[in-house]
Amino acid sequence: QVQLVESGGGLVQAGGSLRLSCAASGNIFSIVTMGWYRQVPGKQRELVAALSRGGSTNYADSVKGRFTISRDNAENTVYLQMNSLKLEDTAVYYCNVNTIVTTTQGIRSLEVWGQGTQVTVSS
Repeated sequence: QVQLVESGGGLVQAGGSLRLSCAASGNIFSIVTMGWYRQVPGKQRELVAALSRGGSTNYADSVKGRFTISRDNAENTVYLQMNSLKLEDTAVYYCNVNTIVTTTQGIRSLEVWGQGTQVTVSS
């Protein structure tokens, strides 16, 4: 199995910055993509940013120019640097990892979600 450990959420004033991190561990053969989603009550979970092993990125339009996703392939860790935070960025942020894992029957794909970390932006 694969475990994700998230950290870095909290309370920040509008215009401030936070950095989220998510470390993956377990019987990982390879990581395909790592990313961040967010969700507010009553709304669907939405993609914030994603990063492939090859370095391709995908950002939500609402965060382009303010958020930066990066990863440390050697440590299986993904980061989300969030700058110029706005009230509407308040949400629970979830790490998402698409992996190839080793099993007794060989290798297979596995998608894993983190437990979520609260980000609250205040005025």
